[in-house]
Amino acid sequence: MNNVTLEDIPLITLVGPPNSGKTTLFNYLSGKNYKTVNYPGATVEYSVSRIQKKFNLDANILDSPGIVSLVPNSPDEKVSIEALYSHPRLGIPDIVIVTADASQLSRHLLLVKQLIESKFTVIVALTMTDLLQRKGYDISEEYLSKKLNCNVVKINGRTGNGIDELIRATEIELSKNKANKNTEPVMFNSSISLNELLSVYKEIEDIERAVVFEINGHSCEPNLLGANKKLNELSKQLNNIPKNKIDQTTLKIDKILLHKYWGLISFFIIMALTFTSIFWFAQPLMNLVDQFFGFLSTETISLIGDNWLGNFIANGVIGGTGAVLIFVPQIAILFLILGILEDTGYLARGAMLIDQPLSKIGLNGRSFVPMLSGFACAIPAIMATRTIPNKRERLLTIFIIPLLSCSARLPVYALLLAFLFPMDRSWIAGLVLAGIYIFSIVSSTVVASVINKFSSKILKEEDNSSFILELPTYRIPKLKVVATNTYHSSMTYVKKAGTVILMLSVVIWFLTYFPNYNPKVETNNLTKEKAEQLISSERLSNSYAADLGKFIQPVMRPIGLDWRVGVSLIPTFAAREVFVSSLALIFRATGDNGALQTSILKEMRQAQITGTNQKLFTTATIIGLIIYFIFALQCISTLAISRKETGSWRIPIMQLVLFTSMAYVFAFLAVNGLRMLGIS
Repeated sequence: MNNVTLEDIPLITLVGPPNSGKTTLFNYLSGKNYKTVNYPGATVEYSVSRIQKKFNLDANILDSPGIVSLVPNSPDEKVSIEALYSHPRLGIPDIVIVTADASQLSRHLLLVKQLIESKFTVIVALTMTDLLQRKGYDISEEYLSKKLNCNVVKINGRTGNGIDELIRATEIELSKNKANKNTEPVMFNSSISLNELLSVYKEIEDIERAVVFEINGHSCEPNLLGANKKLNELSKQLNNIPKNKIDQTTLKIDKILLHKYWGLISFFIIMALTFTSIFWFAQPLMNLVDQFFGFLSTETISLIGDNWLGNFIANGVIGGTGAVLIFVPQIAILFLILGILEDTGYLARGAMLIDQPLSKIGLNGRSFVPMLSGFACAIPAIMATRTIPNKRERLLTIFIIPLLSCSARLPVYALLLAFLFPMDRSWIAGLVLAGIYIFSIVSSTVVASVINKFSSKILKEEDNSSFILELPTYRIPKLKVVATNTYHSSMTYVKKAGTVILMLSVVIWFLTYFPNYNPKVETNNLTKEKAEQLISSERLSNSYAADLGKFIQPVMRPIGLDWRVGVSLIPTFAAREVFVSSLALIFRATGDNGALQTSILKEMRQAQITGTNQKLFTTATIIGLIIYFIFALQCISTLAISRKETGSWRIPIMQLVLFTSMAYVFAFLAVNGLRMLGIS
């Protein structure tokens, strides 16, 4: 029996500044596919994995949030540093591999020197050497190794170049540790004087001058005696301006994309195209998924019969799940486009562009990262606020994140917009969807500006924050990496939503099907289709769902809806996207013509308010529902993570009460305002 535990296996910890290639290296060594982005805050908790067997190195590898030094400035950095000195499960690392961007050596060597000073066994993995070579320079890993007195290896975490050398260096250091008992690291002394800090930076500057050299033809020999005139000029450039601005192509592109006016215009055009394309590109795939689940539902009824079992499988399981999975192509396209923008380095520019507008409401560009993550899911977005050092800004960002339209809302928007706009005009629906996302951003900033006026008094925090961000050089995205991340993000969504949707679909099916009332209605003069609709309506009116709806009806009538929509809204507090499957079950959308979404829309267009001849779903009520979903906080998981990150129930309860109240009031104003204008 194998009794080897995690503690018995050597531990290799990866550390490095944000955007230095750390997580890319972790993915390559572990075979995992954790998200890699070009700005701080992507990794908010450490991840542990076994190194792939193909490398013949039996060891655990740990990835943690990016840090620039051993002095933490945020909760996110504190996680990394605490894991370094004493991981709660794995203990002290045997080896620390530090990723350092070769084109930004003067900034990244500070962390290396601090780790060496703290008695860690350090290996430096030099990344981004291709960017340095593109500028006509290279770096001597041998000479840098002598200067630092530790192993230095050039690597490329994307292509795998240099990984074998890194593994060999790691094996050698592990062998040394076994032979000579490794000393425990000492805590880094953060209380150094300004003169001592300047002395460290002067030493780092001298090291950089000595190891970076110009590529002369095929010669790659550094000047070990000193820096010549050109190297002095290079060093001056490297120390006075950001490294990525030395890249002329990047500089030319940034003249447009970071322009005072054109930059913002470009930003909004890119965002609009992103969300518009969700409809354009996804429609053919959605039609295939729709027809597939419609076919399954129809065939199930044919094989089993229209009894409780056949109805349960066809409508409760297949129909309920299919009504949401039809929107997976749209969600995948959203992740794909955002992944491409991340990999090129553009989203870091987005943070810079949005910094000034955010500063007007008490935030800064650092809040852009979790806010952007909020378009995928509020839970990791709220966790990503750990990168914000200022407490007031962190809490304010957590407060407004639920207002941003997450991917769980996308199926709801897609269905409601499909009701408003015919399929041949899906481009209009795409533009409206882009408008919804922009509106969610605007509304969140308005709420933030109002809350900000009171937060400083409540929190008694000084507004002393700053925003510094290293802009990465523009790079051609690795489509394989982006596609893999898109696949895993989409599958995470399916797995996360699938269980909840199936469970709630069964509950809704039970409420709408039982008691299995057999109504006695006159159907002699009716067509078969009308007769089935009448019987179905009578059954629903005598179901458990109808009994529940009696309590909801008074709340729904002022916004032009009835108890059926109210019952569909109840399970959305567990998962917003369940609203679609709930509607499909309540309105008996069976996909008889081989298309579930078409069946849902047909039933919605024919539905009337209970006890009247008025249409239930109109332009006014659909717009009211869209507005309701923009504001309402309907996710229990969001409340839980908000409670965890803020440390109390005060903010989660405020979010629930305020946002749900805003959703209802604005939906009421929209529906009744549109009706007064004759739009119904």
